[in-house]
Amino acid sequence: MKSSCLLLPLAIIAASSCGTGRKLDLIRDTSMSAAISMTEDNDVPELSVLEIPQQDTMVVEDLEGNKVMIMKAVKDENGEMVATDVIRAAIVTSKFRNVAERHGKVDLRFRITVPREMQDGQWQLRFSPQLRIMDETTPLLPVYITGDQYRLTQLKGYERYRKFLDSIVSDTTKFIDTFQLEMFLRRNIPSVYKFRNDSSIVSEADFASAFGVTQRQAIDHYMDKFRLSLNRRKREQKGAMFRKYVKVPLVEEGLRLDTVIRSGNGEIIYDYVQTINTRPKLKKAEIVLSGDIFEQEKKIYSMPPSEPLTFYISSIGGLVDEREKYLTKIMERKVELNTACYIDFKVNSSDIIASMGKNSDEIARIKANFVSLMQNEEFDLDSVIVKASCSPEGSFSRNRRLSKERSDAVSKYFNSFMKHWSDSVAREDGLVVDMNGRMSRERMEPVRFISRSDPENWRMLDALISKDSVLTEGERKKYASLSSIEDPDSREMELRSLDNYRYIREKLYPRLRTVRFDFHLHRKGMLQDTVKTTVIDSVYMAGVKAIKDSDYEKAVQLLRPYKDFNSALAYCAMDYNATALKILESIDRTDKVNYMLAILYSRRGDYRSAVECYLRACSQNRHFVHRGNLDPEISDLIKKYGLNKEEGI
Repeated sequence: MKSSCLLLPLAIIAASSCGTGRKLDLIRDTSMSAAISMTEDNDVPELSVLEIPQQDTMVVEDLEGNKVMIMKAVKDENGEMVATDVIRAAIVTSKFRNVAERHGKVDLRFRITVPREMQDGQWQLRFSPQLRIMDETTPLLPVYITGDQYRLTQLKGYERYRKFLDSIVSDTTKFIDTFQLEMFLRRNIPSVYKFRNDSSIVSEADFASAFGVTQRQAIDHYMDKFRLSLNRRKREQKGAMFRKYVKVPLVEEGLRLDTVIRSGNGEIIYDYVQTINTRPKLKKAEIVLSGDIFEQEKKIYSMPPSEPLTFYISSIGGLVDEREKYLTKIMERKVELNTACYIDFKVNSSDIIASMGKNSDEIARIKANFVSLMQNEEFDLDSVIVKASCSPEGSFSRNRRLSKERSDAVSKYFNSFMKHWSDSVAREDGLVVDMNGRMSRERMEPVRFISRSDPENWRMLDALISKDSVLTEGERKKYASLSSIEDPDSREMELRSLDNYRYIREKLYPRLRTVRFDFHLHRKGMLQDTVKTTVIDSVYMAGVKAIKDSDYEKAVQLLRPYKDFNSALAYCAMDYNATALKILESIDRTDKVNYMLAILYSRRGDYRSAVECYLRACSQNRHFVHRGNLDPEISDLIKKYGLNKEEGI
């Protein structure tokens, strides 16, 4: 059964041959503890996609096409293989198991068996499993098993505490001696006494002015101060009284939820399932069980820790093909890079003033770009094209001249910076630094700066207005109608007549005054204009890494287009079995492919195909003889059909 906590009342053991004391002595003398063991072997998925009757014998084909009979068999006294039935044990006593990772998680299933001798109605058994992973120990949620008399005592404590709470008076008017108060009023102030059954409200001021005494004073006089003080102390003592009456509180949170059953021999069997996330290099996990016996609040016995149960984790990611995948790429000798900056100039001026507007930030950014290119180890900087643009106000001829002057000024400014930077580095290192930032004994030809101009940046203005959220649709259409005017001066004149011209000039024009840098580079040591080369497919290798990191969802996303073994592996890990099977059946049958096919066929229930593929994988690579014991789908085949024996593969 499942409840908010696992607290199973135990029946009193009738006709017991010894009392609680003798039972405890026996437990101590024998160092008794609960048993921890593996649960029934049910790790192989139960799939109903393809129902095939289970067989104890089958005929399969090996790689050469020979017929091979597989059956459950053992050697008789003469060394002959004979078929036999295998009796499945009801209780699993092995201390290790192979468990499969699926979806990046592993279920660790183990069983806690409590012997009859450890059960007593006066006791509470508290079991504390611990998980050991890669030198880390983590406590798991405990399991409590409570005797019925122990629980009854707990509930009695709660009942006594409830009665204590009920004795606390919440209505302080209960402490007023109303009889004496009424007698006093009737005898001495009859005019007040008449209000005893009157529901009308009399204010404190009216009451005091009419009778010479306040309501509070009258109540305080006839208040039982002793009982009121006693009640107040009870309120203050609630915590202490809870601890006095409830020696062992009920635990409602932080306990394991699962199913507990009682077998016929009086044992209590608790099946525990702990799900853990896998991580790189995680090969095994261990479970250790310890526990204590409590009689009320007193610990009367500590159970010795159990021998660890070891779970060997089979990660399907261990089959990943880690070979690097390459792409063919055409490498160009010449490369172009570009960036733009916004440098403010005074009206009709080409002087660069670093302190003006945001010029200092923009200039610093471009300088950093130049330094980065001069220090680049792969490319040499050949030339830089500098193109300055102006906004449309003013005549086109003036803007043509002004943009050219500004291009020349910017080229001169950064050319001077590059020479200064090179010289400063040379002075520091005692070497000559060429104009490409390389240390040498001889200076190479300087980088060429080529000045070009874009008098009026109408194309950028078109783009800005088309995306502007302030202008209305009608205003944008009016602007678009001006595009048919070829003469820029006439177009700008018409633009001035628009209602939104002021907004365009103040907000959009400044963004047209740009300086664009086009950097022309070439690869060092490369003579041909183009070269075909191979580079690592970074996307594919990221998918391989995702498999190794057990991030299978990411692996599926990255490897989906490739439709190869690794993509099928990712699909299989996510239980997308049909897709994985379709891919594997379409590619070459390597040892890993055959092994994965064996897993997938086993999941479908096609055991004949699964056995054939597994035997072929083992014939191709003897490693899979041992690997088969790690994956439950294959391990089940090995047990069922007696594979991997001396006369086998």
